[in-house]
Amino acid sequence: MVKETGFYDTLGVKPNATPDELKRAYRKLALKYHPDKNPTEGEKFKQISQAYEVLSDAKKRELYDRGGEKAIKEGGTGGGGGGSVSPMDIFDMFFGGGSRMHRERKGKNIVHQISVTLEDLYNGATRKLSVQKNIVCDRCEGRGSRKGAGQLCMSCHGTGMQVRVHQLLPGMVQQVSTVCHNCQGQGQKISHKDRCKACAGRKILRQKKILEVHIDKGMKDGQKIVFHGEGDQEPGLEPGDIIIVLDQCEHPRFTRRGQDLMMSMELQLVEALCGFKKPVQTLDDRTLLVTSHPGKLIKPGDTKCVLNEGMPTYRRPFEKGRLIINFSVVFPRDNFLSNNKLKELERYLPKKMDAAEPDGMDDDLYIYADLEECDFENRKRHNHHYYYMDEDDYASTGGVQCHTS
Repeated sequence: MVKETGFYDTLGVKPNATPDELKRAYRKLALKYHPDKNPTEGEKFKQISQAYEVLSDAKKRELYDRGGEKAIKEGGTGGGGGGSVSPMDIFDMFFGGGSRMHRERKGKNIVHQISVTLEDLYNGATRKLSVQKNIVCDRCEGRGSRKGAGQLCMSCHGTGMQVRVHQLLPGMVQQVSTVCHNCQGQGQKISHKDRCKACAGRKILRQKKILEVHIDKGMKDGQKIVFHGEGDQEPGLEPGDIIIVLDQCEHPRFTRRGQDLMMSMELQLVEALCGFKKPVQTLDDRTLLVTSHPGKLIKPGDTKCVLNEGMPTYRRPFEKGRLIINFSVVFPRDNFLSNNKLKELERYLPKKMDAAEPDGMDDDLYIYADLEECDFENRKRHNHHYYYMDEDDYASTGGVQCHTS
């Protein structure tokens, strides 16, 4: 029994969610509330990352399920406790960006999510994506000024950060690091006349780039396509990556389960008993004629499969999974045949099983019970009409009488 559901609610999943469901939920929410996309949603992004950090770890999740967020804090693992991982580190590790130390040597990654259909994943597709990214200014080669014009900022000594000390109590001080106001975090000061005219001293420019995203046959929902070195550039750093995340749309007919495709098929009773031929349109616009031969019965709830008609295997597209068909059978309406014809139909069906009769019981001792429709919802609504009577009630009504017909 889960004590708290706060982290599950943050990700929008149920407490029994699988690891894959947690990943899908985090991916969609993290992309939606990332500070680069929604600068005002930093707290929401932090909550999402905190919830995923705990629930994606089997031991932390078990601890949270038993004792809630308090148990996580007391255990010192995430949830605001010591040693917690930053939201940006979780995001980068999830999308393949590495740790914070790696980010310091590499420019920022750009993550985009694109919607794809099941047909795209089956047949392969190419999408064009327009992205905005930072590039190092060519004119000044990322210096922000003409060569040799930049002067070391004496306020931060070239670090771009200033450390201020605040006294909280006698003998207790706090150090706070802030961006240097004199150089705006650049580590150097450039006079207005020496600034690069192309980038206005910012060292970088914004550039629009069109990427061709190739979706290979057999790719999956959530799979990443990485364009190495195509992300944001910063002076002195290796360019980041552009990471494309595939988001599969729901299909009206097929559901994917690994390499298998699943679908439902409805049969009339005559088709289930006497065979059928039904066309099924595939994801690559072929027509399969699904056939059941006469004499081969299909029962309600039966599951059959067609080999090699499922999803292609990624990077081995000629190897395919199965098409799995779940059957339901529609029975005819009441009184669809007259009694004479029903008697005739009965001759062709397996004989009824005779009911076992106790020895010596006469016909007039049987109580015949007719079947009626069950209206469970109506019964629930009227449950409050039932009440009990005590002995005084019985006496006032002259006792209980049984009505006989």
